[in-house]
Amino acid sequence: MHTMIVSTCQPYFAPYPGFFSKIMRSDTVVVMDAVQFPRGTTWLTRNRFKGHQGTLWMTVPVWKKNCGLQWIEDVKICHDGEWARKHLTSLKTVYKHAPFFEDHVPFLEDIFSRNFERLVDLNNAIIGYLMKHLDIPTTVILLSELAIETKEPMLTVEICKKVGASHFMAQKSAGKFLDQETLHKEGIELELFVPRSVTYPQLWGPFIPDLSSFDLLFTCGPGAHDILKKV
Repeated sequence: MHTMIVSTCQPYFAPYPGFFSKIMRSDTVVVMDAVQFPRGTTWLTRNRFKGHQGTLWMTVPVWKKNCGLQWIEDVKICHDGEWARKHLTSLKTVYKHAPFFEDHVPFLEDIFSRNFERLVDLNNAIIGYLMKHLDIPTTVILLSELAIETKEPMLTVEICKKVGASHFMAQKSAGKFLDQETLHKEGIELELFVPRSVTYPQLWGPFIPDLSSFDLLFTCGPGAHDILKKV
């Protein structure tokens, strides 16, 4: 039987390298856009870059007030203020000496000027760009495209069946939340994966692990793919 590995991910904002190392090991990844948006702080709206003083946080403001519980795919970006222009300026300021930063300026200028309505569209555009430049050919499918009505514990099983997966890959920390018995009954093997932090040359002082993958791309360019394979 042909091995077909599927994994799932949430559409995080400019994700860290460990996010992509799991995708790199999968044939297909399902982006979980049709699940509940978390109430607290979340990687869906923010991530870490590296500035002159160390960690540089960037956040995409979204509408939460009076919205109640929202699906991730329904969350709207708040375009009040000038956060997009400020983020672009910050990146240009702190990464202008990074060896490969100039290669990605056209994309950054475009992405921060497009006024996306939905958060998921901004994040998926960034994830797609990062996958392309990290040379990851994994097929991407949105959960909302699969027309699955069920919730966990059967959601993962139904995803595997819909895409014809023989194996489901998850981070080891998520293993306890999965219905391993049902997966086994359905003939789906569970593969648990522990991402390790990659190390690579960074700007500005001591190494900070697990920053946005843009930090890796700006400093290592085409070499980022081979660095990521070691995770």
